[in-house]
Amino acid sequence: MTPSSLGADTSTAINQAIAAARQGDLAGARTIAQTALADGGDEVALNAFLGMIEAQGGDLSAAIVHLHRAHELRPDDVTIALNLISALVDHGDYAKAFEIATSELAERDPTFRIARYRAFSAQVTENYSEAVAGYRQVVAALPDDFESWNNLGNACSATGDVSGAVSALKTAMALDRKSIPTRLNLASALRDADCAAEAEQILREAAADFPDDARPWHEIYVNAKRDWDNEKALEALDQAVALDDNDAGLQLKLGVEKGILHQHDESEAAFTRALEIDPRMTDAYLGLAIQYEHTNREEMFAPLIAKATGNELEDGAIAFLRALEYRRERKFDEALAAISSVPPEIEPQRSAHIRATILDRLGRSAEAFAGFEEANRMQIASPSDPLKRAADLRDRLETEIGTMTPEWVDGWTPLKPADNQPSPVFLVGFPRSGTTLLDTMLMGHPDTVVLEEQPPLNHVDEMLGGIDSLQGLDQATLDAARERYFAEVAKLCDWAPGKLLIDKSPLFLHKAALIHRLFPDARIILALRHPCDVVLSCFMSNFRLNSAMANFLQIDDASNFYDVTFRHWEQANAILPLNVSRVVYEELIEDVEAVLRPLFAYLDLPWNPEVLDHRKTARSRGLIKTASYSQVVEPIYNRASGRWLGYRDNLAGVLPTLAPWAARFGYTV
Repeated sequence: MTPSSLGADTSTAINQAIAAARQGDLAGARTIAQTALADGGDEVALNAFLGMIEAQGGDLSAAIVHLHRAHELRPDDVTIALNLISALVDHGDYAKAFEIATSELAERDPTFRIARYRAFSAQVTENYSEAVAGYRQVVAALPDDFESWNNLGNACSATGDVSGAVSALKTAMALDRKSIPTRLNLASALRDADCAAEAEQILREAAADFPDDARPWHEIYVNAKRDWDNEKALEALDQAVALDDNDAGLQLKLGVEKGILHQHDESEAAFTRALEIDPRMTDAYLGLAIQYEHTNREEMFAPLIAKATGNELEDGAIAFLRALEYRRERKFDEALAAISSVPPEIEPQRSAHIRATILDRLGRSAEAFAGFEEANRMQIASPSDPLKRAADLRDRLETEIGTMTPEWVDGWTPLKPADNQPSPVFLVGFPRSGTTLLDTMLMGHPDTVVLEEQPPLNHVDEMLGGIDSLQGLDQATLDAARERYFAEVAKLCDWAPGKLLIDKSPLFLHKAALIHRLFPDARIILALRHPCDVVLSCFMSNFRLNSAMANFLQIDDASNFYDVTFRHWEQANAILPLNVSRVVYEELIEDVEAVLRPLFAYLDLPWNPEVLDHRKTARSRGLIKTASYSQVVEPIYNRASGRWLGYRDNLAGVLPTLAPWAARFGYTV
């Protein structure tokens, strides 16, 4: 509608108002139009004009009121509808914008702006099917509209149409290769379409084309995490952080990843940097607290809590920190009160686990067991499908037991033992059998070097191809495998001649055949503890969920894993001349010296009374990587011995599996 088609008074008023607006006098233009409207002027034209003036002046609420009135009076007017929709979108009212931007109006708009607004509003309000339809309408008419192709791709992804998403985003990237968000979106869509290699190629090309942008490296990190490739993930994250040191979120992720790899100093530095950037980042405080707990630096809790309080961190996060402090101080009632006040959105799984551990220390066994079940259920929900991974491992061990027959060993190619390098000692035992306490005592001897749950033997296993490779192994391959083992050891520690290397990893129980094939004269220390205490403790522990530890999320799986593990171990012992010395946990805590003296004789180590001060050794050893980190700095105690008796009812279903092993190892049930 033009001023000439209006009544004389309205036309004059609008012309005067337009002139005032052009001179920058928006207030005067508004007054002229409002006066004309009050005097009975044309409601549609004057409200439409006032809507534009108010929008131009930044008062979107007032603009919407006037434009909505004009639209009510003339709903088929595309221009009025377009201005109203634009104001609603700018105001953030996407639902109303979508309601106004009908498909009929979109079809009548030659500019296709209404179609774009309709699609965008649908996308923001998660009405993705309408968004797809809207964007398809736009790109059909405007095939060079790169932004609509990009948005169409994202909307298709949201509906699960991965092929449509890839097609649309490839078109968008072809139209504008300078848009890095489009490349990132395409990589994500390719990943969803199971085209991981192509996705990574897109991201690495983006990283090369935009060398100062951290985002491609961050997405490479995300993809690597989805593949459980922690090494590649960390490399990519390091690149992202190097490009954007001021991103608190990247620093937080770096702290988490360094923590997973037990790189304590780097993890703490990253969390600290995150707090320098964002002093109120809750997760960075929690990350630091967990690092302090794992390194037995409980004296750092108080200053961390003071810092959190000074930066006005939310009460729930501070309660989480206080619960850790109270628990380490053995103020269990206070710890329970603190952890119970932590809201569910703050570290829900870890909070549930901490609460269960406190209930256990208070002797409230039934509540504690239920608490551990709750914490484990949260881990079971992981997208990595931990229960399936756990079952797959048990199945693999069953298959290996069937492989390990006397006939299989008889078919081994005779090979010469190594004569240029002494064999390591291997410390094995089901998790939570006292291996960490024992290795702490062993590392207290000046003539030992202890590897704690490090990967050299796993690298060799992967290099050879698993248990099926052992029978046909030739001398050159065996020599290369030994060389690889010691090369990997050299990356991790200074192992000088004359030092006894002790490679501790509990579940090397599964690798007895490999150990014997590599090092026929290797001595093996087997740590034993009551099967019921072991399985219960594993169920109660907050392990990182690799395929082995995933077995401890359910008590039935834990007992079945114990059973197949020791059947695997016993079968290896039955067919191979393994050199094994047993250390019984209950005997160790009862009389440390009486157990250690014969063990040191077995290892050809001179007796050294310093090994009895395991707390001093634990304090000086740095990061303790196992679930026993908080216990090895305590005096020797027997609190955990026989703990399972308080949970007998909870273990009733697994006792038939564990009782035979208890009897075999000299325990009663």
